[in-house]
Amino acid sequence: MDSRYRHEVKHEITYADMTELRQRLSAVARPDPHAPDGRYHIRSLYFDTPDDKALREKVMGTNRREKFRIRYYNGDTSMIRLEKKSRVNGLGTKYNAMMTARQVEDILCGDTSWMLDSSEDLIRELYCKMNYQILRPRTIVDYMREPYVFRAGNVRVTFDYDIRTALSVHDFLNPDCLGIKAGQDDPIILEVKWDDFLPGIIRDCVQLGNRHATAFSKYARCRIYG
Repeated sequence: MDSRYRHEVKHEITYADMTELRQRLSAVARPDPHAPDGRYHIRSLYFDTPDDKALREKVMGTNRREKFRIRYYNGDTSMIRLEKKSRVNGLGTKYNAMMTARQVEDILCGDTSWMLDSSEDLIRELYCKMNYQILRPRTIVDYMREPYVFRAGNVRVTFDYDIRTALSVHDFLNPDCLGIKAGQDDPIILEVKWDDFLPGIIRDCVQLGNRHATAFSKYARCRIYG
């Protein structure tokens, strides 16, 4: 379970920017070993309240906020994780717990009774918040990620693109789900995360003179369909 707060900066960039940054990063960083083909597919199921608490807090930039999601990679539903991301004073941390596809199906069908007896603290926490905050599965966020890592500072640089969603949360585990592009444009998100310090070599490497940090949210973008 991750618990250390990390710095996180996002930039919305162009394809030309990504091509240039790839060349720079390949000279100083290495591809994430968890991405043997240089990239991987992520599908997430985000939770929210009836009054869109998570969405509103993200859009408003609330200083203290959290969001729950269920996530798996490259279509492999044998390794599904429940995650809670928390953000305080601009720093983020993440907690996670493993889930089975059957457990996810139960939640999607409204059966949460088993969660209170789970051995996972995070699953029990989600159960409580599904009851008193009325958290419910709200939208699917689907995209490709190209990650790079740099040991000093525990730096992780990623490009996220081909962001898509689906009309029904019940398609979350469906490998044949046809994703819908999240908006008219096709954004690419550069994300840089680090622990206590960002090495100068990486800071220089990811500099783009005409780009500024953004509060871009893949979840918010995918909520345009409901």
